[in-house]
Amino acid sequence: YIYFGGYPGSARLIREEDRWRNYVLAALVQPSIDTDILQMTRVDKPALLKQLFILGASYSGQILALGKVKGQLQDAGNETTLAGYLDLLSNAGLLTGLHKYHVGIARRRASAPKFNVLNTALMSSAMPYNFVQAQADRSYWGRLVESAVGAHMHNTATAYEDLSYWRESPHEVDFVISNAMQLTAIEVKSGASTGKLSGLQEFVKRHPSSRPLLVGAGG
Repeated sequence: YIYFGGYPGSARLIREEDRWRNYVLAALVQPSIDTDILQMTRVDKPALLKQLFILGASYSGQILALGKVKGQLQDAGNETTLAGYLDLLSNAGLLTGLHKYHVGIARRRASAPKFNVLNTALMSSAMPYNFVQAQADRSYWGRLVESAVGAHMHNTATAYEDLSYWRESPHEVDFVISNAMQLTAIEVKSGASTGKLSGLQEFVKRHPSSRPLLVGAGG
């Protein structure tokens, strides 16, 4: 599920990875962009929108400033355009950009986004790894696991909940869920051991009323 993403239509193809990848791209991604976005909304640079999706999917689980994204795309325009296109991709259920947690909403909007695919099949199909290679690369597999958790939380969040990340160098927390009454910090571990939780500890230190959660070994 973490690698193949769980789209029902592609389930029968997971033992033929080339066919599975082609199905995800041709039958799921392309119609979502061409029909759900381009036919419903005016997009001045459709090619840029598609480039942003591919780049963002490959960076899922990572924080990347839109200024740096702009340097990797052709005819990228300005950062406001990229932010708007990222919102369109999020509304279509493809790719979102999580904001950094701040108490003030304006500061959240100005932060560098943390990319997160909304189904991990979109990340796997955008990368050259096959299933065995993905499992062997522990760093990449860790991003897949984190992206699966982020996708679940984004897709199930209520209108009153905000999903973000937190980072104050050298500390970082994978996800923060906030609403009017509660603040929850979530760290995701894909390895067999828990490892250090300094980011989670620091966040709770700065926000004593928050609830820390560990997803993974020991959690």
